[in-house]
Amino acid sequence: MPIPPKKPKNTSGPRRARQPAAGALPTREQLLEALAQQSDIKGKRDLAKVFGIRGDMRRPFKAMLAELEGEGIITRTRKALRRTAALPHVTVLDIPTDADPDNLHAFPAQWNEEEGERPRVAVIQGRDARVAPAPGDRILARIDAGEAEVPVYTARPMKILDKPRKGQIGIVRMDDDGARLIPVDRKQKEMRIPLGDLLTASDGDLVEVEVKLSGRLMIPRAKVVAVIGNPMSEGAISLIAIHNLEIPYRFPASVTREAEEAREATLKGREDWRELPLVTIDPPDAKDHDDAVYAEPDTDAANPGGFIVYVAIADVAAYVRPGTALDREAYLRGNSVYFPDRVVSMLPERISNELCSLKEGEPRASLAVRMVMGADGRKRSHSFHRVLMRSAAKLSYQQAQSAIDGNPDDKTGPILEPILRPLWAAYATMAKARDQRGPLDLDLPERKIVLDDKGLVKDIRIPDRLDAHRLIEEMMIAANVAAAETLESKRSPLLYRVHDEPSSEKLQALRDFLGSLDIAVKKSDSVRASDFNGVLAQSRKAGNIEQVSEMVLRSQAQALYAPDNYGHFGLNLDRYAHFTSPIRRYADLIVHRALIKSLDLGSDGLSEQEGLKLTGIGQHISATERRAMLAERETADRLLAQFLSAQIGARFEGRISGVTRSGLFVRLLDTGADGFIPASTLGQDYYRYVEEMQSMVGERTGEKFSLGDRVTVRLLEVAPIAGAMRFELLSEGTRVNPSSVRRGQKRPSGSYGPKGRKKR
Repeated sequence: MPIPPKKPKNTSGPRRARQPAAGALPTREQLLEALAQQSDIKGKRDLAKVFGIRGDMRRPFKAMLAELEGEGIITRTRKALRRTAALPHVTVLDIPTDADPDNLHAFPAQWNEEEGERPRVAVIQGRDARVAPAPGDRILARIDAGEAEVPVYTARPMKILDKPRKGQIGIVRMDDDGARLIPVDRKQKEMRIPLGDLLTASDGDLVEVEVKLSGRLMIPRAKVVAVIGNPMSEGAISLIAIHNLEIPYRFPASVTREAEEAREATLKGREDWRELPLVTIDPPDAKDHDDAVYAEPDTDAANPGGFIVYVAIADVAAYVRPGTALDREAYLRGNSVYFPDRVVSMLPERISNELCSLKEGEPRASLAVRMVMGADGRKRSHSFHRVLMRSAAKLSYQQAQSAIDGNPDDKTGPILEPILRPLWAAYATMAKARDQRGPLDLDLPERKIVLDDKGLVKDIRIPDRLDAHRLIEEMMIAANVAAAETLESKRSPLLYRVHDEPSSEKLQALRDFLGSLDIAVKKSDSVRASDFNGVLAQSRKAGNIEQVSEMVLRSQAQALYAPDNYGHFGLNLDRYAHFTSPIRRYADLIVHRALIKSLDLGSDGLSEQEGLKLTGIGQHISATERRAMLAERETADRLLAQFLSAQIGARFEGRISGVTRSGLFVRLLDTGADGFIPASTLGQDYYRYVEEMQSMVGERTGEKFSLGDRVTVRLLEVAPIAGAMRFELLSEGTRVNPSSVRRGQKRPSGSYGPKGRKKR
C-alpha cells in the first residue's frame, strides 16, 4: 500500500487517515477516527479510498461497516456515512413516564432521527443529590459517555425543567370560508384550518393541532393531528384543562387489572375496632370516604375533663404496594383533581370508591390514631393502630350540624347523644388549643359551581362555614401532627407538609400597602401567623378586610412536600405531615408506609429505596398539586365565562381583585367570575400604577382605583373557551392629592388612555 504524501495534490478529495499495516484492514478505531476527523468523507467509496481498500479486502471491509452501523456507532443518511452524533456534555433529557423510579433512564429531548435511534441514558441519583427527578420529568443533566468504543451514557441531574406542552389545542369553528381554530390559550390568535387538515373534526370539537406556515407571507395555519372530543356536547369543559395541562385521566389496562384483582383485607394482623362507633362526616356528594372519627370522655382520673379522640383513615397501603402498576400510576398522578363536572382520581374506583372507602356498615381496613386530649385541648399522648373498623353512620356536614343545632333526622337522632355530642364536646376543647396556638385566620369564602344535567352552570353558591367543617379539620390536623411526631421519634424518613414564612420582599410589599391604609405591621423579618391575625383584626374594624385579606394571601409562600422540615407557618405548627387522605394524595400514602415500617405494622411499609428518594417524590407531587390547582381554576373560569356569555351588556357589582400596569382585574360579587378592564379605558386622565398602594391613580385628577374597591362594571366581551371576560368600568374612583403619588415613573406607551368613561 503506497504511503500518502504529506501534502496531497488534490486537497478537495478524501485524505488518508492513520493507516493500517500494509495489506491489512483498518481497525474499527481507525475507521471511526477517519469519520470524525475528515469531513470530506461522504460515503463508503470515499472511506475505501482513504484506506486503499481494493480486491479481496472489499467484502470484509463492507462487513465491518455493516457491523458498526448495526451497533449504532455509525449512521447512514442516503448514501452518506458518518459517526453517530454524540450527546453534548450538558443536555436536556426527558424521563419516560413509565420509567422505573428505582432505576431511572432518559432520552434526549431533541434528537435528529437521521442520527439513528435515540440513545438511552441511565440517570444517576446519589444519596445527597440536590436534584431528584422522577418519571415524567424533563431535566438538564451533565452527561458522561464513558470510555468505551460505543458510548454508554450516564447523566447526573442538574435541574428539573418545565416541560413544554405537547401541542397547541383549541376549538374548531366552521364558517362560510371553511374552518378556523379558536385557541384555548387566550394569548394565541385564531388560525385557519384547511378543510383537508380537519381529520374527523367537526364544529365545536376540541382538537390538538400543529402549526404550519404557508405562502410567501408565511401565514400560520393549523393542521389537526388529534380530535380530543366535544366539551359542549359531552358537558365536560374540564377536558380542555385536562389536555392542556397533560393530566393523566385514563387508567392503563395493567392498573385497572390490578385494581380488579384486589381483595378485601381481613382481620389478620389487625386489631378489631368494628364495635367502635366511628362515623364519616363529608360533603353530601362525596363518593369516597377516607376518614372516620369518634370521641369519648377520658375516664382516667389523671385527665379530668379530657377526651379520647379516634381518627381512622383508609388503609390504602394495604392495596397499593411499592413497585406495582397501581403505585406507579398513583405516583404519576400525584393527587386527585376535582372539577365541577368530574373527578380525575389518583386511584381507580375499585380502590378509591370501594375497597378503601369507609362505607357505612362495611368492614374496612384502616390505619388509625388514638389521641388523648386534655381539658385544655392539648394532646397528651397518642398511638397508631392497624385495624379493621366499620362505620356506624355516613353523615353530611349539614346533617351532623343540624342534629347538634336541635334538628336531628331519622339517622342522626339515635346517635346524637352517644356519638355526636361527645364529638362536639371534644372539638370544643381542641378549639381552645387552636385559638391559643393562633393559626393564620384567613377564612376566604370558596364558591361552589353547581351544574345541570347538560354540564352547564346551574348555580353558584357559597357554602355555609359550619362547626362540623371545623371539627373535622381540627381532628385531621391533630392526626397529621401525631403522624409527624411519631415518625420523627422513630427517626424515620418522611414527607413533611411545609409552609415557609413570607419572604422579606413580600413582607416589605405588604408593609408598603398596609402603610397606605394606616395599618401597622411588625417590622422584623421574623413574623408569626398571629402578627397577620392582628392586621386582619384591624382591617375588619376599618372596613377594608377584603383588600387586606387579598394582600395577606399574596404575601404567603406556597406550601410544599419535602423531607426537610421547616414547619408550617400558616397553621403555626413546628411539624406537620399529611396522613389523612391517602385515597387522593400520594404524600399521605408515603406517610402511611413510613408508619407501617417504623411501627412494625406489616410487610408493606416504606422501602429503603423510597426513603432515599423522598426529595424527588416531594418535588414531583408538589408540582402535580400545583397543576391540579391550575386545572381547577381554569375550568371554573371557562364555566363562569360560558354562564355569563348570554349577558353581554349587563351591569354587575364586583371588587377589584388585582392591579397591574395593564389594568384592573375585577371579581364579580355574585358569581366570583373574574374579568379585566384595560388601563386605557379607565377615564379621562393618565393613570399611574402605584405598586405600594396597589392602585391606579390619575396624574391630573387624583382619581384612584385600589385593590379591594367595590365597583360597578358592564360586561363587554366574553371568550368562553379561554375563560376570559372584558369589562367596562362604570364607577368613579376615590380622590387623592395627585402630588402624593410617586413621581418619576415612566408611563408605559399605550397603556393609560384616556378614552373616557361614558356618562351615567
